[in-house]
Order: sequence, then C-alpha cells, then structure tokens
Amino acid sequence: MLPLLEVRGLTVDLPTAAGWIRPVRDVAFRIEEGESLGVAGESGSGKTMLALALMGLLPKGARVSGEAWLRRRSSAVNTDEDDRLNLPAAPPKKMRACRGREVAMIFQEPLSALNPVMRAGSQIAEAIRSYDPRLSSGEVQMRTIEAMRRAAIPEPERRARQFPHQLSGGLRQRVMIAMALAAGPRILIADEPTTALDATVQKQILELLAGLREQLRLAIIFITHDLGVVSEIADRLCVMYAGRIVEEGPSAEVLSRPRHPYTDGLLHAAPRLHRAASEPIPGQVPQLDALPPGCSFGPRCAWHREECDAKMPELRPAGPEHRARCVLV
Repeated sequence: MLPLLEVRGLTVDLPTAAGWIRPVRDVAFRIEEGESLGVAGESGSGKTMLALALMGLLPKGARVSGEAWLRRRSSAVNTDEDDRLNLPAAPPKKMRACRGREVAMIFQEPLSALNPVMRAGSQIAEAIRSYDPRLSSGEVQMRTIEAMRRAAIPEPERRARQFPHQLSGGLRQRVMIAMALAAGPRILIADEPTTALDATVQKQILELLAGLREQLRLAIIFITHDLGVVSEIADRLCVMYAGRIVEEGPSAEVLSRPRHPYTDGLLHAAPRLHRAASEPIPGQVPQLDALPPGCSFGPRCAWHREECDAKMPELRPAGPEHRARCVLV
C-alpha cells in the first residue's frame, strides 16, 4: 500500500532583502496512517517552514520545489500512484479543500493563533461551518461540544462561552486541537504544542495526542526542539539542521545510538537530573545566506575533519532503517 504521505526532495526558497535563502533543503520522508513522526532541531533548523510548506501556508513570494504526495481519502485501498495529490503543486482550490479535511495543523502559540475577541466555542464552530456550510446552527453547536469533549476539555458548555484569555495555557492548546480535528483530518501537524506549558500540562497534552492517534488512526507529525518529548510520542525521528535532515530512524534507535554529532549534541544539551549541568553545543546555527562549505554543522562539530568541508555528505545507512548525514558513519 502507498504511504499516507510521501515527501521527496522538498525544498523551500524565500525572498529577503539580502537575496534568496533556502530554509528547507531536499527533505524526504514518509508517514503511514496511525504513525507518529518526530521532527526535531534547534530554532532556525527549518521545522516550521517544512510544516507550512505541507499546509500551503508559506509567506508570499516563496518558491517550493520537490514533491509531497498525499494519498487521497478515496484511495485508502488503492495502490494507483495517479490517485494522489502533490501538495506543493496543488491548485489553490484543491489545497483549500485539503487543508483541515486531510491535513490539519496546531500552531505553536495558541494565544497568538486564537482570535482574542471571539469566544472559544465560536472559533471552533466557525471552523466546523467552513468545512460543511450546509449544517444547521443546532448541528454546528452539537459538533462544537463534541469536538471539545474529544479534546478532553472539561465542562465544554461553559468553556465554549469563555474568551481565550480566560483559559489556561493547557485549555487554549486543547481548543486548538479541537479546531484542528473538527473536520476529521488524517494527518495532524503539531508545531511545538507543549513548549510554553508546565511539565504536568505538557504530559496531559502528549497523552491526549497519543490517545487521539490510537482512537482516530491519526498520523501525527510532531515538531519539537525537545528530544525528551519525542521519545514519548514519536515512532520515528527526523533531526533537522540548517534545513536538511541530518539523521533519521526509529526514535528509540536514534536516541539511544545517535550517529550524527548534532543529534549527540542535542542529547547532551538536554538537562538531566543525574548531571550537574547540561553541555551546550558550541557556536551558533549558521545564517542561511552564509552556510559553510560542505557539512553545515562542521564549524560546531567536535569531530570536524578536512573531508567534512569538501561537500555535503549524503544520508548513509547507520543501522536498520537508521541513516545519518555524516562522513563518520
């Protein structure tokens, strides 16, 4: 069977005052129904821009090349490659029909994403009505409360009447999840959904997403900078640096046996109870308009050698279904 989503060589170019930059470079991955894929990396690694490219929400003037083939809902048991939609090349009308119904997204900061002068229930209802304008007011109201219950929002009738500023961070994130799932998408892109939450609420949101994934056979692309979160929710992991995937494989394998120095650096930089202090990666993420020759991570790498500067390494086999973009592999 064809994968639910197959991305091949996806590249994004953005215009700036200083010229064109490329925040996403030749990204490739696939995800199956009911699978969870983690995408990890520092700020500026291209994670969010990758998500926006899949959603057709890139800034004005952006150029996209490569492919992102979505298996259409009608072709769930079909192996015909022609019965798929290439998201970057889809006409605006088809992309609007796909957005929300097939692929939905939870944005990073719910307080910024939600309308501050609309009640939470009204915002969910607006999303439901946009997907099916034929519904009566009573049906929209019923589906709104149902969506809030699915997102584990307590007292949904009361919460529906409240404004975003009256809700806690965890409840605002649950409202975003309810809106994203209102039309029954098969792929959910979650862009750092737990970043601004305390540890207890973070755990609740992760458990909610895991439950929805199992209940709805939902495929999740989980974007984060926290490898600890990845270990809890993702089956597979892609690590991004300067727009490229530098390591990919089963999450447990990548986190226990990292084969790229950047992944290893991220793991050592994460705070741990048994260590007096974390070990930050030296240096800074390079500017996209001034990438070093060869491996982009070279100037920050403790294992840097001359051959690293010759050219960008290819992804090399590092184990079963495990690959890393490093000359040491």
